[in-house]
Amino acid sequence: MTSLTRLTGPMAAPASGRDPQSMVILLHGYGSNGADLMGLVPYWRASLPDTVFLSPNAPEACPGAPSGYQWWSLTDLGRESRAAGVRLAAPLVNAFIDMHRAAYDLPNRKVALVGFSQGTMMALHVAPRRPEALAGVVGYSGMLADPEALETEVQTRPPLLLIHGDADPMVPFSALGQAQADFTRLNFPITTHTSPGLGHSIDEPGLRLGGEFLAQVLGAAG
Repeated sequence: MTSLTRLTGPMAAPASGRDPQSMVILLHGYGSNGADLMGLVPYWRASLPDTVFLSPNAPEACPGAPSGYQWWSLTDLGRESRAAGVRLAAPLVNAFIDMHRAAYDLPNRKVALVGFSQGTMMALHVAPRRPEALAGVVGYSGMLADPEALETEVQTRPPLLLIHGDADPMVPFSALGQAQADFTRLNFPITTHTSPGLGHSIDEPGLRLGGEFLAQVLGAAG
């Protein structure tokens, strides 16, 4: 059961010192926390100098992971449990997006989501169901949690970049191809990248591609 009514977590103000012109929201993986994904920010700040970065903690404390959080419990790894999990947490993610959009007076087209693992599942669930399109989604080492419902629930089609290591022991690499097939069938603009030999992690090429994608979609959105 969701234990919070509002998500909170660390943020990094624009490197330029100016008011934010765009926003990137980082959604961490199972057992991690918002501070962990803030480690990506130094790689991207130079190319996104007017971007504010926000990295909320997931709503539930993660059993067995001190200072770790989960978007939903993984005691049941089945598809129905994944679908129920993303639906439970989605309203909190949407509320977080809209609260900070309003605070910085930014339109949806100036907001991008970046997810890792379970956070990618959240991003890929939330973004297509928003009535106004976000700038884009970068998803690392994740999957489409509720593919059956997407076709009837899709409202917008933001550009997607999905990156996955082909030696991932946690989220099967085959999830990348399945998500690509599902999103392509529904006419999403999607790019994928395979990181050879990479496990459940993010490598330098993935960081570079993610940063280039974010700079493109956030810059072109204005």
